[in-house]
Order: sequence, then structure tokens, then C-alpha cells
Amino acid sequence: MEKNWYVVHTYSGYENKVKANLEKRVETMGMQDKIFRVIIPEEQETEIKDGRKKTYMRKTFPGYVLVELVMTDDAWYVVRNTPGVTGFIGSSGGGVKPTPLLPEEVESILQQMGENEANVDLDFNVGDLVEVLEGPFAHFQGIVNEIITDKGKVNVTVDMFGRETRMELDFDQVLKV
Repeated sequence: MEKNWYVVHTYSGYENKVKANLEKRVETMGMQDKIFRVIIPEEQETEIKDGRKKTYMRKTFPGYVLVELVMTDDAWYVVRNTPGVTGFIGSSGGGVKPTPLLPEEVESILQQMGENEANVDLDFNVGDLVEVLEGPFAHFQGIVNEIITDKGKVNVTVDMFGRETRMELDFDQVLKV
């Protein structure tokens, strides 16, 4: 079976609580191999009020949470019986399994959130020598310390004037030497 994204309906205003509860249930019930990610679709908004700029996260779909899982009876049971969950969207009820979101829909939502899960083929590994392509350290060479795939970042140590300087760069800012 393959993993898909499903929409879960929650009580409005309980999205964060449902996410926390579901992640805790996944851990305690040992469902990490069936339930992978829980996301609350939200976007950053800036508001100017009384001359002050305030930035906050606005829920794109209030009352809904996205869950990436392999639809088995166990996974379905765990999600449905999480406190605050009223059910799956795309299920007619009566024990009928819900329909997953289309890949295009998920891609669009993740892009909107800035969490686009880009499958990048990296041509470097930890310990490799890379050249910095952009920024104040352009044309410097450094060693890859860590690759953070979910953020699309790489930690590189550059030797500058006899001192090691550690920096976090985007994947497209470095090139393997």
C-alpha cells in the first residue's frame, strides 16, 4: 500500500490540539510506519494596526488538518478516534474509507505553505568539498557538515583567514568541487 494525504475534519479552533494529540498517539501506539506527517495548512499574514506591523499565521482551511498515511484499518482507527477529530473528508460514513487528495492538490497546498517537498537529487554528501556560489562567501570552498533535506538546507564549514566559519545555505547555493 502507498501513502497518501487525507483531509481530517476537526472542531474549529482545535487544529493545533488535534495535531499534537495525533502525533502523540502515533508515537505511543507505534504507528510511525503507517502515519507519517500531520500538517495544519496555514500561511503567514502581515497586518498593520495602530502604526505597528504584526505578523501572524492564518489557517488556510480552519477546522481541517492534513494527514499523510497508509490507509489501513489500524491507521484509520487511530486518526478517527483522536480527541477533537470529527471524521475524514471524502468518506460517506458507515465504515467507508475516505478518498485521498490528488497529488496536484497536495503539491499546491504545500507550495502555498512554503513546505514544498521538492525531491532534490543532491550531488554531494556529508564530508564532501563544495564551493559556495552566492552571498558574501561566494567562491569560497567548504566541507559539508550536515544536510537538512526537509528544509532544503546544507550546513557548510568554510575556512576564512584561518578560522572556521559555519553557515547554513540552500541546496542551490553550493556546488560540489
